[in-house]
Amino acid sequence: MTTEDERRAAAHPARVALASFIGTAIEWYDFFLFGAAATLIFNRQFFPTLSPVAGTLAALATFGVAFVARPVGGLVFGHFGDRIGRKRMLVLSLVLMGGATTAIGLLPTYAQVGVAAPMLLVLARMVQGFAVGGEWGGAVLMAVEHAPPGRRAFFGGFPQAGVPAGLVLSSAAFLAVQQLPADQLAEWGWRLPFLASLVLVLLGLYVRLRIVESPDFQRVRDTCTVSRFPLRDVLTGSPRALLVGIATQAASNVPFYLVSVFVLSYGPAEVGVSRDVILLCLLVACVLDLATVPIAAALADRIGRRAMLTAGAGYMASVAFPFFWLFDTGNPWAILLAMLLVITVGHAVTYAAIAGFLAEIFPARLRYTGASAAYQVGGMVTSGPAPFLAVALVGMGGGSWPIALYIVLACAVTFLALRAAPPAQVDSSAAARRAGVLR
Repeated sequence: MTTEDERRAAAHPARVALASFIGTAIEWYDFFLFGAAATLIFNRQFFPTLSPVAGTLAALATFGVAFVARPVGGLVFGHFGDRIGRKRMLVLSLVLMGGATTAIGLLPTYAQVGVAAPMLLVLARMVQGFAVGGEWGGAVLMAVEHAPPGRRAFFGGFPQAGVPAGLVLSSAAFLAVQQLPADQLAEWGWRLPFLASLVLVLLGLYVRLRIVESPDFQRVRDTCTVSRFPLRDVLTGSPRALLVGIATQAASNVPFYLVSVFVLSYGPAEVGVSRDVILLCLLVACVLDLATVPIAAALADRIGRRAMLTAGAGYMASVAFPFFWLFDTGNPWAILLAMLLVITVGHAVTYAAIAGFLAEIFPARLRYTGASAAYQVGGMVTSGPAPFLAVALVGMGGGSWPIALYIVLACAVTFLALRAAPPAQVDSSAAARRAGVLR
């Protein structure tokens, strides 16, 4: 193969999308491992002096620390991604994430070093949040900006599918180590999924180093229109797009993190169902989500990103109460159906089109910063507090209905934000297919 042939292969949209998917799946595997461990392990290993409920709250608060660091990572990586390129930032984010996750697998516990253990855990979690904050924007833009005209939502759906793929990997890893005897799991077994990250990161680096820079960024650089201060230009030139982008995260993030993190502690404590049953049902729903995300993304290219996200918010609100009605029965088949409603269908229709939506409401010269800031700030205010607030709501009594109402309110926020988005900025896919180009 000639050098020119190699360059074309490295720039092929499918190859770039696959590389984005693999790298994103690995990063979210690392990120979600912490969520599973926070509800299953960390309350006892790092906060043993607290009561069971307080220990779980402390562990989930540690989980939420990453959502504070994510916007910082998004802004830092976005700044340099808009100035020196997407690819370099993607490689750096993967290295940081893998290093932090491996470090968690090597941390001493509270019994070994006292209060230093939870402090080190928080530090490693902050590095994870910083890294994943820079990861999403770069992965999405590499896929979207290499995509052919009229198919940006579809190709942008590949890194979006990396999220459920990461959850599948992390759930499978913890399901496997939970088969160990309880004393071995507590002593060393929980560390294995974190240490396995090192191997996955090496795979991700190999894939990402073999793709080429985004053509949109190349055009920005060739025309000498690189922004000196991307964040300033986003705040002054695209404030409405930024606010709309932040609010659109609620309908996807709140239910997703409640189902993938909160129910792991809620199920055994309040319903009396085994964690293994919950993890297995979650695993099945996420495997199927790998198929429904690209399907929903392809549909978004046909009907428009805003129309898809609006319909998704309405759907997720409609299944909020049925999810808990099914889950609270404790029947494994009912729990599986509940997971399918929220993860397999709901997550796909509320999340798949986000990549194309955020990428196209910001100009190319500010896109990494704008999309990352919207996505990560949205994650901080919607995802991070969700499991913590849910535990607090259950602790106040009243059953699961306040949590279902919480989901409905989150969907209302997204619906109103989408109504405020300028149609000409969002639903550009149909016009792009007619014109044969995308900006």
